[in-house]
Amino acid sequence: MIGAVRSVVSGLARTRREALSSGIGAALKTLALGGALALVSPLSAAAQTPVKFTLDWVFQGPTSPFLVALEKGYYKAEGLDVTMDPGQGSAGAVQRVATGAYDIGFADVNSLIEYNVKNAGKEILCVFMAYDFPPFGVHALKKSGITKPADLAGKKLGAPVFDASFRLFPAFAKKVGLDAKTVTHVNLTPQLREQSLAQGTVDFISGHYFSSILDLKARGVAQADVVSFNYSDFGMDVYGNGIIVSPEMAAKPQVVTGFLRATAKAWKEVAANPALGIAAAKKRDPLIDDALETERLNMSLKMNVLTPFVKENGMGDVDPARFARSVVDVADAFGLPSAPAPDKVFTSKYLPPKAERMVAP
Repeated sequence: MIGAVRSVVSGLARTRREALSSGIGAALKTLALGGALALVSPLSAAAQTPVKFTLDWVFQGPTSPFLVALEKGYYKAEGLDVTMDPGQGSAGAVQRVATGAYDIGFADVNSLIEYNVKNAGKEILCVFMAYDFPPFGVHALKKSGITKPADLAGKKLGAPVFDASFRLFPAFAKKVGLDAKTVTHVNLTPQLREQSLAQGTVDFISGHYFSSILDLKARGVAQADVVSFNYSDFGMDVYGNGIIVSPEMAAKPQVVTGFLRATAKAWKEVAANPALGIAAAKKRDPLIDDALETERLNMSLKMNVLTPFVKENGMGDVDPARFARSVVDVADAFGLPSAPAPDKVFTSKYLPPKAERMVAP
């Protein structure tokens, strides 16, 4: 490095003598500036915009596109110095962004509806819809005798308080005519949720389908031995997780769009080659089961991400009419005094062009 610096300095000195002898000092200024920039270019990352990003859950296959974008330098190419942390639930991710501890998050958009109604003027916006089809639901073991939603009455529900499916359980209960007050909630950490169901200390759990089914499988429970009630099968036509931004970050459109462009690029690559995502997740958590996470990633892509709407319209956007209906339904289910205007929950104004968000057939 020292030799390289001396070489550059020596070159500049020769150029200066040549420029002076020819009477064109302007050449010196131009080349000196270029040499200086060449010397400091390895430090240019220091001038990038810092962005703190939180996931809704641990590092897994479905969220690996964010890790791919980070690892392959897509965020840096957008002028962003991104730090990324795991989470413990969507509601927790919303709170992290709301308090300013994080600038951007990945969370259940329905959690925003409740938060934004209770915090008018401080709304958090979803700026990129990742899960066009929701993964929410509750799950029990067939040996429990639970075969229909009505059988959940009087049972024990194990769930982290920040879990999106748990937060939406009252809405599901209302849809199926179940009195949610008859269900006893057992607060569990994410690490104990599926284990508690397998051991029989709770009767059913809430969670993303691709999370709970495969985490139970990792504990020796076959998918055929699980009964799942996916909320979308019972009239809850809601959206799932999206990228959310704080009010402060919303005032920086170039930063937000750059983050979305980098993320969409990585998501498309992972959809085409899931092994990229699994490799990135493995670097963050060497203990993950490659085969299990590959199955989880493929399940999320097939069920939640690469829907007919997304294949036609690209990732990130919503169907305005469907989204408006979902906002009203969720507000009603949560017993909120009013439903927020859809544009107080989601906006497409930060999305990169459609061509950059289209996924391969």
